[in-house]
Amino acid sequence: MRDYEEVSAFLGEWGRFQRLVFFLLSASIVPNGFNGLSIVFLAGTPAHRCAVPRGANLSGEWLNASIPLELRGGREEPSRCRRYRLAALANFSALGLRPGSDVELGELEQEPCLDGWEYSRDVYRSTIVTEWNLVCDNDWKGPLSTSLFFVGVLLGSFISGQLSDKFGRKNVLFATMAMQTGFSFVQVFSTSWEMFSVFFLLVGMGQISNYVAAFVLGTEILGKSIRVLFCTLGVCIFYAFGYMLLPLFAYFIRDWRMLLLALTLPGLLCIPLWWVIPESPRWLISQGRFQEAEDILQKAAKINGITPPDVILDPSELQDVDSQRQQTYTILDLMKTRNILTITIMSVILWMIISVGYFGLSLDTPNLHGDVYLNCFLSAVIEVPAYIISWLLLRNLPRRYSMAAALFLGGCVLLFIQLVPSQFRAISILLVMLGKFGITSAFSMVYVYTAELYPTVVRNMGVGASSMASRLGSILSPYFVYLGAYDRFLPYILMGSLTVLSGILTLFLPESYGMPLPDTIEQMLLVKGLEYRPASTRNSKDEEENPEIFKSTAF
Repeated sequence: MRDYEEVSAFLGEWGRFQRLVFFLLSASIVPNGFNGLSIVFLAGTPAHRCAVPRGANLSGEWLNASIPLELRGGREEPSRCRRYRLAALANFSALGLRPGSDVELGELEQEPCLDGWEYSRDVYRSTIVTEWNLVCDNDWKGPLSTSLFFVGVLLGSFISGQLSDKFGRKNVLFATMAMQTGFSFVQVFSTSWEMFSVFFLLVGMGQISNYVAAFVLGTEILGKSIRVLFCTLGVCIFYAFGYMLLPLFAYFIRDWRMLLLALTLPGLLCIPLWWVIPESPRWLISQGRFQEAEDILQKAAKINGITPPDVILDPSELQDVDSQRQQTYTILDLMKTRNILTITIMSVILWMIISVGYFGLSLDTPNLHGDVYLNCFLSAVIEVPAYIISWLLLRNLPRRYSMAAALFLGGCVLLFIQLVPSQFRAISILLVMLGKFGITSAFSMVYVYTAELYPTVVRNMGVGASSMASRLGSILSPYFVYLGAYDRFLPYILMGSLTVLSGILTLFLPESYGMPLPDTIEQMLLVKGLEYRPASTRNSKDEEENPEIFKSTAF
């Protein structure tokens, strides 16, 4: 009996076929980078104040004094949500009284913005905020739109794996790319905030589903050594590249509808990939479609300039482990012993906090000092060295200390931001980017670390449960940013404190670096402080290359 790895070994590891699959699948992730965080600019909130109608019969002096001043960020600025009662101001103006000298402004009655708002156009020409007045009493709607997108990501996480198992990796990849592109296009014509948000949820479902399908397709086609590179650097860096393109698009296109259209159209460039990217031979074999799998391998051999064997796949010899494996475990097995329950609880907390930090800092870039487009670009660029460093750490150093160091770095610098004097704004931005660097590194490492802690029999469920916690964290993250409206440093204090606590929590997890992957719950590494239970030893070299890890991280 031979498995797929043996059957396809004649293709080599890094031929022209593998390079083609590697780069095309990675390139299909690029639109996810700019669509996933497009809300930063689509829902940008410009400076605003209450509108005063032209027929208010106010003199120039009273018109300038019609908006009360309030303390914000240590400075007095015009109120965003209140104005002095216009009827009273009109009477004072008609009597020839002057504001400040004849009338004490602090004693005047105020009213909400009954005639709408005036928005600054210095940064944005239009956003969904200016289109539907999502400010003041309605300012909760902006963060909710972002949260609904991540609700869609959560729902897509539930269904994407089952869909690709049933209908094939390639079919689901292109169907969900079409879903993401199609619903984004419909969003352009939204006539209300409610319509925009519902379609944004559907875009989120499509985005995570095509991400998962591309991830799994790559892990199943590529060989062991290249699979590691694809899962850690390929997908992540191309995602960051897409994220870098977002502020570039937004800088030149300041209208939210045209920006969304510009971000949607690149999805059409993926259509020709249908004729280039193959279906997963592993999946075809699991479905008993041996001839189709053999045709793909024959074509791959031709592309690589290799003469294939006369018969590549012999159904009588081929051993398909995945299709024969009986699934006898349930989600309840993640609570079967005190050890696995402890690891599950710690993993859920860890993933949720890291997700809050990553998306919170990404969504907070418009609130930083300086140019919003430059800040967003820096936030994207910093991810590239973070992914490279995390890859190097995973290859050479213990998981627990690498994760803890990244989290301590990210959390501590966020806590230091409140200590920076207001005149040193560049230092504040530098600290935010360092925090993003640490948290992004931890986010990249936590996938592999969690997968190594769980045994083979429940690995998919363990990583899946942790990933669900991550989605819940991303849903909450817009409201951490929202707290900045009340205190500018509050989001950093909360995210920094939680990140440092998660770093401490990481130190209590067992160390998996250089250890054989556990196959059963009894063989799991023990959390510090729990009673020692011996586990059987196996060859760690082969186990560390087990593709099960990388398949499970697709959630």
